[in-house]
Amino acid sequence: MAILCRVTRGELTESIHVAFAVVVDESGSIVYSTGDPNYLTCIRSCLKPFQAAAIIKSGAVTNFTGEELALMCSSHQGEEFHIKLANSMLDKLGFKDEDYECGIHYPFDEKMSRSIVRSNKKLTSFYNNCSGKHAGMLALSKCLSVDKSGYVDKNHPVQKYILKYIESLNIAEIFPLETDGCSVPTPFMTLESIAKLYQLLASSKARELGKVFDTMCEFPKIIGGTNNFDSIFIEALQGRGLTKIGGESVRGIALRKKDGGTIGVAIKILDGNNRAMPAATINLLDHLNLLKSSELTKLDQFKFKSLKNHNGYNVGKIETIIED
Repeated sequence: MAILCRVTRGELTESIHVAFAVVVDESGSIVYSTGDPNYLTCIRSCLKPFQAAAIIKSGAVTNFTGEELALMCSSHQGEEFHIKLANSMLDKLGFKDEDYECGIHYPFDEKMSRSIVRSNKKLTSFYNNCSGKHAGMLALSKCLSVDKSGYVDKNHPVQKYILKYIESLNIAEIFPLETDGCSVPTPFMTLESIAKLYQLLASSKARELGKVFDTMCEFPKIIGGTNNFDSIFIEALQGRGLTKIGGESVRGIALRKKDGGTIGVAIKILDGNNRAMPAATINLLDHLNLLKSSELTKLDQFKFKSLKNHNGYNVGKIETIIED
């Protein structure tokens, strides 16, 4: 049975978002599954912690601060502190924003986006939510002593290095590759494989994965931003776990269990709509008794979502239904 996220208008059902989820433990075995664990989806930005781990292992970013390493793992909202970090990273590398190949979009942060429009400020790739990841890839091109041009191409040494590292984690035999929103080759994986990746991140047996886990936990606000679910979740768990969202509503969770051991969780909202993902995430973890009471209190705001119309009237809600 899948997770159902019921969207109501008044007391009547208007829409239903369906979610699949998989949980694996330190043995790599599935300990909980709802829906199809072999469901194939693009991992999207859930791959960022592992792309960052590959770059860290290469030795390419030894001069980056912890905050800058965190930005490599982020899908940031383009707030001022995010932009300053991206600028700092490229300054250290001797590169400019024109060297980015991630494309340009307005920041996800509405305040920053409106400020850019009002001031006619130049919109650059620094505001791209993947600019930290791409700074890391530019650093890797410099470390490998290769031409940085075309570093997003799947046949470029930068991407070959990263994909070889992902393959070395031995969580699946085949990774069909497609192109992410920021032009980087990104694998399709089963939900079981994504959960296994995040269990490896939680276990932190590999030094570079431990560095990523600790860095993301130390700088939660950099991972998303102000009032961002990922950032609030990581801060609430205080070093015990982290989460990373990806495009089209896919999520990975790395968690160190209350009684020891580690688990990885993968969740996918099948229709790609992200509005039900926070509720699905918190209700699933609560259902499985994976959150401490103190953590649940900090995250309780996400268990249930009220829907308002343009006059601010409550007109419905999103609730999560999980059946054993």
